[in-house]
Amino acid sequence: MFLDLIRRRNPAFVEAVFALHQAGELPSGAFAIDLDAVEANARALAGEARRLGLEIFAMTKQVGRNPAFIAAAARGGIDACVAVDTADARAVVAAGSRLAHVGHLVQVPFAEVAAIEALRPANWTVYALERAVTAAAQAARAGRTQEFLARICGPGDVFYRTQEGGFPADDVLGVAEDIDALDGARFAGVTTFPALLFDHETRAVRATPNLVTLERAAQRLAAAGLLPRVNGPGTTSCAVMGILADHGVTQVEPGHGLTGTTALHVFEDLVEVPAVCYVAEISHHHAGEAYATGGGFYVDPIFPDYQVRALVGRDAAQATLVDAELQSPAGIDYHAMLQQPRPLAIGETTIFGFRPQIFVTRALVAPVAGVGGGRPRVAGIWAADGSEVAWP
Repeated sequence: MFLDLIRRRNPAFVEAVFALHQAGELPSGAFAIDLDAVEANARALAGEARRLGLEIFAMTKQVGRNPAFIAAAARGGIDACVAVDTADARAVVAAGSRLAHVGHLVQVPFAEVAAIEALRPANWTVYALERAVTAAAQAARAGRTQEFLARICGPGDVFYRTQEGGFPADDVLGVAEDIDALDGARFAGVTTFPALLFDHETRAVRATPNLVTLERAAQRLAAAGLLPRVNGPGTTSCAVMGILADHGVTQVEPGHGLTGTTALHVFEDLVEVPAVCYVAEISHHHAGEAYATGGGFYVDPIFPDYQVRALVGRDAAQATLVDAELQSPAGIDYHAMLQQPRPLAIGETTIFGFRPQIFVTRALVAPVAGVGGGRPRVAGIWAADGSEVAWP
């Protein structure tokens, strides 16, 4: 779905990817990222957050915790990151970012509490008091006070399966008291996920029951004299920040908004420009099909099944749009299979456009600088965990 979008809205990037790959400067089995577009997207997002009085943090897992991406977002005005897990926390700090939030969606394991506390996260989410006890004790030993967010949930809230958890929302005042009673801790606010979801029937983003639960909990805290931070992540773009602000959210965490790949971007031309694509090449042929190099085919399942397509050629102007078949999630994505409306030559560049989660793949990440100025260049090659690699 995103291939048509990126061809239409960012054709210079597509042209650059073809040229750099054919020149041997851009690897196959890699995600290319348009850093100029990321910076512009970050500037738009930061401006809208500022207008609404919201704190804004970048989520970087979907782009492999890439340092060049993190720097581009910072140039655009988003200089702090949320870490989905402890590997993420170490990567974003190593890239020079402030660690704004840790512990959501993955709780910090007990054995890593000291290491994460040393990174001085501004917000630390806990799902259970035991997690706060351990982290608060470490903060006290280090002579600082850690600020905690409590993940809450209420009847009717929706979660992706295996991502459930949190304190009962009805107990939020008691949770605040229990956390504040710990030496080295301060209760700072509440969070949930997802606060927003894309509705396929209406093709619009809607508030989830979780967001209503979050709002009511924040109102109870405010009535008790507390001024909670209200963290509301989920499918964030400039177009939906107003919904979050209207429900009392104070912190937003765009991820796919930075690359113009939220679900809403497929159906509406939003402010953010699409800025990422997957780069492969024709590897070989078998039984009438062409095979393209894999490694990055985790397609974030936000849409019902649809026909994946690829753009194949030596340059963007002469490229052919073809149907593709990807390996099922049960297998290993060594290759994608492509139909051949014309003979697809071995070595031809093959570009896919989809909403990635690079950190769960073995793909490389190749940010491209200079697209906006007409002088594109590969700004480095990194692994999916944010570590730089020697390539080729």
